[in-house]
Amino acid sequence: MKVRVEQGDIARYGADVLVVNLFEGVTAPGGGTGAVDAALGGAISQVIAAGDLRGKSGELVTLHTFGKIPAPRVLVAGLGSRDGFDIDAVRNLAANVARALRRPGIRRAATLAHGAGIGGLDPEACAQAIAEGAILGSYRFLKHKSASDEERAELEELVIVEHDGAKVPAMQRAAERGSILAEATNIARDWANEPSNHLTPAMMAERAEALAREAGLEFEVLERADMERKGMGSLLSVAKGSAEPPKLIRLGWRGRGGDGWDLALVGKGITFDTGGISIKPAANMEAMKADMTGAASVIAAAWALARLGAKVNVLAIAPCTENMPSGSATKPGDVVTAMNGRTIEVINTDAEGRLVLADAICWANELGAKRIVDVATLTGAVTTALGDVCYALMTNDDALCRQVEAAAAAAGEKTWRLPMWKEYDEYIKSDVADCRNVGAGNRGAGTIVGAKFLEPFAGKTPWVHMDIAGVDNMSSDRGWVTKGASGYSVRAMINLGLALGER
Repeated sequence: MKVRVEQGDIARYGADVLVVNLFEGVTAPGGGTGAVDAALGGAISQVIAAGDLRGKSGELVTLHTFGKIPAPRVLVAGLGSRDGFDIDAVRNLAANVARALRRPGIRRAATLAHGAGIGGLDPEACAQAIAEGAILGSYRFLKHKSASDEERAELEELVIVEHDGAKVPAMQRAAERGSILAEATNIARDWANEPSNHLTPAMMAERAEALAREAGLEFEVLERADMERKGMGSLLSVAKGSAEPPKLIRLGWRGRGGDGWDLALVGKGITFDTGGISIKPAANMEAMKADMTGAASVIAAAWALARLGAKVNVLAIAPCTENMPSGSATKPGDVVTAMNGRTIEVINTDAEGRLVLADAICWANELGAKRIVDVATLTGAVTTALGDVCYALMTNDDALCRQVEAAAAAAGEKTWRLPMWKEYDEYIKSDVADCRNVGAGNRGAGTIVGAKFLEPFAGKTPWVHMDIAGVDNMSSDRGWVTKGASGYSVRAMINLGLALGER
């Protein structure tokens, strides 16, 4: 979908549908909605008076114009209470509208900048949120489905009509920025929704290389022999059971120029997770095709930062492998050595994500990253703790974590910080190695234990761990979030990179 901004009069705009809005409790619409109402001879006011339109959040009412204005349809979107209306609401509204307009005969829509009028919100922020929401909300993964043209119908263009021409250039730039953020999120969604036989570690590397070429990113892949030379025994222990070779992907964007990396984004890339020798139950194992969501997210975020010309030097590191059971697979009780020399007793081979992240984080440190943020579908425990409403953050640096929290909030993503007290270090002590990869006994705190395992590999580098396992896959559409792979964390990381580039 193409989103752009034009100066004009919404009531006179020619499109397949006009999208206007109404706050709850308003009986006489004003602004652009009032102009359309007047052009329709008070049709919107009549529907309000009849009780069929109340402006409640999520309410969408379609009116046919019967030739009174150029557009054949008007969609009135309820904004809910004016007091509770914010940028997140704009984003979710745009997503819901885009889904509602998914039908044959509607290819081009024109919309008001929801919230930028009497809503009092910043017009640029509204334009960005509309672009993000519309592109995110219209997403579907139909690659492997036989579907009719009607089932594949999509809105092709959304025009934000702004009356004040002086505002248009800045709003257009904001819409372009929002489009890139949403497109990056949809790239990650596509990869996470892809069946694992269509996205092996080698295929991920090929796709990452194509994105790097498109955006002007540095690209490098470490092969198994390279990892062996670097002593990445932790990552390689996960790859031992699979016939597919592991790939350690690195993308680099030098938007600031010069040496050094301001930020490393590290993402877990398990392209399929059986659990290894500690094999998972068969029920719902198909969802483990998306255990590479973290890797897809950091690659997509780096692509977007390059497209946006962010003034920051950023790395994206994606350790990719399958976790399979076989005669060569790592066994519970084995001891492996990570790149930094730390020895690990592998108690549970299904706690493999932290093993691949450990060496990837070490490599980020070796490359000179000043900050590290890792993202992973790491623990089932995070779903128990937080459900599918937010994701967990854990850190060794309060200042960096506050920046991540702000970046996530700007993306409409909720986060919750979990403690990293030293008492939790006891949970991963091993009798035979420097640490174990899961907690000892039945002491709980599984999400914190995962982060505690990773913390020593970050060392003194400011580091934040994002456990997105509870929000990575959704059972239904919900605002900008769509059924299947959600795309959580992508825009948060992009926002973080942009913010660091502005310092």
